[in-house]
Amino acid sequence: MKNRSILLSVIAASIGVAQITNGQQAAADVSTVPVLRIDAGRVTGESSPALYGLMTEEINYSYEGGLYGELIRNRSFEANPIWPIYWEVVGNPEVALDKNQPLNETLSVSLKVDARGATEQAPEGIANGGYWGIPVKPEMTYHVSFYAKSDNFRGPLTVALVSTNGQTIFASAQVRRISPGWKKYSVSLKTKNVEPSKDNVLEITTTSPGTIWFQQVSLFPSTYDKRPNGLRPDIMELLAAMHPQFLRFPGGNYLEGNTISERFNWKNTIGSVTQRPGHKSPWGYWSTDGLGLLEYLEWCQDLHMQPLLAVYAGLTLGGQHITPGPDLAPYVQDALDEIEYVTSSTSTKWGAQRAKDGHPAAFPLRYVEVGNEDYNRSSEYDGRFTQFYDAIKTKYPNLQVIATASVTSRTPDLIDEHYYRSQEEMEANANQYDERPRNGPKVFVGEWATRVGSPTPNMAGALGDAAWMTGMERNSDLVLMASYAPLFVNVSKLTGADKSMQWMTDLIGYDALTSYGSPSYYAQVMFSTMRGNEILGTHSQNIPTREWQRRAFRGRELSPQQIPQIFFDATRDSGSGVIYLKIVNEAGTPQSIDIQITGTTAIQPQGEAVVLAANSPDDTNSIDEPDKIAPHAEEVDNLSTNFTREFPPYSITVLKLKTR
Repeated sequence: MKNRSILLSVIAASIGVAQITNGQQAAADVSTVPVLRIDAGRVTGESSPALYGLMTEEINYSYEGGLYGELIRNRSFEANPIWPIYWEVVGNPEVALDKNQPLNETLSVSLKVDARGATEQAPEGIANGGYWGIPVKPEMTYHVSFYAKSDNFRGPLTVALVSTNGQTIFASAQVRRISPGWKKYSVSLKTKNVEPSKDNVLEITTTSPGTIWFQQVSLFPSTYDKRPNGLRPDIMELLAAMHPQFLRFPGGNYLEGNTISERFNWKNTIGSVTQRPGHKSPWGYWSTDGLGLLEYLEWCQDLHMQPLLAVYAGLTLGGQHITPGPDLAPYVQDALDEIEYVTSSTSTKWGAQRAKDGHPAAFPLRYVEVGNEDYNRSSEYDGRFTQFYDAIKTKYPNLQVIATASVTSRTPDLIDEHYYRSQEEMEANANQYDERPRNGPKVFVGEWATRVGSPTPNMAGALGDAAWMTGMERNSDLVLMASYAPLFVNVSKLTGADKSMQWMTDLIGYDALTSYGSPSYYAQVMFSTMRGNEILGTHSQNIPTREWQRRAFRGRELSPQQIPQIFFDATRDSGSGVIYLKIVNEAGTPQSIDIQITGTTAIQPQGEAVVLAANSPDDTNSIDEPDKIAPHAEEVDNLSTNFTREFPPYSITVLKLKTR
């Protein structure tokens, strides 16, 4: 994971970038050269400081087998009511789920392991291979814990990290005895200087005969900032490099669930993990809710993000819904309780619960979103939104309330708009907000992506994303926040039964051992870390175009369109005076642009260019080639208020221009 902490100085890739020449030395036929004019004396708006953030939910094994640090799959044996799936036997013990020996009322089933045939020569026990492998890394300490009980077992139990083929034991420890009543047992496993690998399992075995019951078997490596029940460091480092300003959680579809009982019920996700029952996610697999409400908030704290809290609004993916009025009232109260848990002092009921859970200090909160994508699934949203809006504003008048569909009875502070489009569609709509009236609600683009590439976007996807982001930046006085989705995908098993991906084109990919950012991820890093607070006026002429036509897009015929091949926006940091000029060249040929800057006395001759480029729009990153496409920075000379630069094919460039 070296170089990930300073992503924009990574990879001196062989990307050809032409030298900058003075505008007077440009090609003889300047009339055919595209011209981009920046009026540094005309500020068209203030750029939203919270524009770029993260949207997250449980999809593509985003938490289970992803960001959440737990390595054991089906640790509480709740994922299947009939059989302990994802667990295997070592030797020949008899195993079964036992509802007569629950750990507590929440975790109401345990795993019975009858190891009556165990001997020194033939150990018996259980093993878990995690989420398509258990990662073993050198000099790493792993924390193992489980609850167990036995009436006839003298011990010991051996806990070990073992290669799948059984030939290598990386680390082991023993639990001497197991008591007759439920008790928590913990050991640490420390690896030596071994080669990193993922084809491994956790084994719990014995050479002494007996019957043992297990519950909540857990294996954690080191976590980000060493938080207990914490998050995976390499993925968190990728997120930190994006400098995200907010986190929208807990989702999307994951918030709603397929049924009311499968919604994200936040009260079931706080407190001890032994009191979290878990639930089935809308994408067909089990969520332990180990990453619950408090963990989301601590995630925000660790990356210095604002929490953007989405509350359940009474509608499910399967069509179940709660009618506005008395039936909806308990769910409105549930949202108020959740806001109290996040923001209130320990003198309140839910503030006290937060303190009991280990975090006495309240969290900042500015935005609350009511529901998800109600624009196409509910005719009752206006009434439901009104009920939530009135209750939230009455108790928390300073909170900004976000609607997910048009409403008439109340005026939301923001409206959440979602866009999943092809590269051409993103580019064709890059100016979508240029003419949007400023007298309505502000905009939150809560989910968006150029859906090109799988499992993560290729360079074509990044070009579409960058074109779209120039439009959002140019209008970030209106578009206050935006978040790409989905954020994560486990790339271990992309097809077939028990596949790890349910939705293609995701920003960050990983397997059990390593992770990587897509070209779109690097485009996000460039845009989010290099922009000013002032939006500058821009004008262009002679920008080359190409013709595009797509039929039957969302049920309507589209006529041929002329789509620009170059997209741009300019912002300025009012403190330093640096102008950030972003240029996207989606063409397969280099493009020379005459850049003219007015409204400033001079531009310093030295500046910097950060470039993301590829030889083909199909080029992409992967587990095997994580940095095939990554930004590279270089110094540039001969800058002035009038210069010409050639931009490589299939490229995204940020020019940093220093005013004198």
